[in-house]
Amino acid sequence: MPKQKVTKDMVIDAAFELARNDGMEQVIVKNIAEKLGCSVQPIYSYCSNMGSLRSDVMKKAGCFVQQYLKEHTDPDNPFPSTGHAFVRLAKEEPNIFKMFILRPRDDISSLEELYQSETDIKTAKSIADRLNISLPQAKSLHLNMLIYTIGIGTIFSVTTPGISPDEIFARQETAYRAFLKQTLEDKE
Repeated sequence: MPKQKVTKDMVIDAAFELARNDGMEQVIVKNIAEKLGCSVQPIYSYCSNMGSLRSDVMKKAGCFVQQYLKEHTDPDNPFPSTGHAFVRLAKEEPNIFKMFILRPRDDISSLEELYQSETDIKTAKSIADRLNISLPQAKSLHLNMLIYTIGIGTIFSVTTPGISPDEIFARQETAYRAFLKQTLEDKE
């Protein structure tokens, strides 16, 4: 039987599965070769350094997160359902959540820059329309919930046996009400 040709996509897919199942620290040449059932030579031929391979894995994780959010967000109620989807992602795919959240973000020196790089302005516009608040207020509310959700999602992704999703969702709702109250008070 002829040997299977190892492609760059196969290497990236194997590295992604290792990162997804066992964490990014397991993305090493030996483990990738073992997963593909080949020697380390084909891995080295596609990966001049592990940094570029890990970058490809991070891109694949980003695509995974975007697809996950698309599938788990209610288009009729995107604001809260996106927050819930992030929490579900943290529980169901903790390694992908950590890769996505803990990835380096170059050239970010303010929360405004972080907000602009991580969100879609359509969400803030939708929040403003739904709540009858200004766009700056909607962005502030959205940023506060983003920060809160990332924090609670991170806690959720590293706890064993795990916190109940209902408890997390209740905390998200409490935070939302508090942030919304503050936003509405700032409106006056």
